[in-house]
Amino acid sequence: MDRIDRQIIAALQRDGRQKLAQLSEEVGLSPTPLARRITRLERDGIITGYSARVDQERLGLPLNIFIFVELERQTREAIAEFETALRRFDEVMECYLMTGTRDVLLRVVAADLAGFDRFLEEGLMQTPNIRSMRSSFALRTMIRRSALPQG
Repeated sequence: MDRIDRQIIAALQRDGRQKLAQLSEEVGLSPTPLARRITRLERDGIITGYSARVDQERLGLPLNIFIFVELERQTREAIAEFETALRRFDEVMECYLMTGTRDVLLRVVAADLAGFDRFLEEGLMQTPNIRSMRSSFALRTMIRRSALPQG
């Protein structure tokens, strides 16, 4: 990847719906070589897809909760089973395997405390291989970036 590839990715992350002509002007390439580069970035798995960013609050999911999970077992199979179990919960927006004293970090969304409580009791707490959990509620998002830094 070179500087132009990074510019293309950053521009598409800012606005994945922009027209090829507009993107061409922004990155300084004519449309045909630009289209070839985008196709290559997609084929090589660097661009993995396109999606819409949504306003969680307007969707009725204003709460972001971060949950640190410590697993009973950290074997490859146990982690894979845990990951598979988490995929069935629509509330889980992100899941990271971590280093340190906590094994997994989740970002969960909920409409309200009752919804979060329901998710915990009927969902996460029923998931095997959890030793302990600690939750923290985000008060507000201070910075959220999706584009590559320019450089």
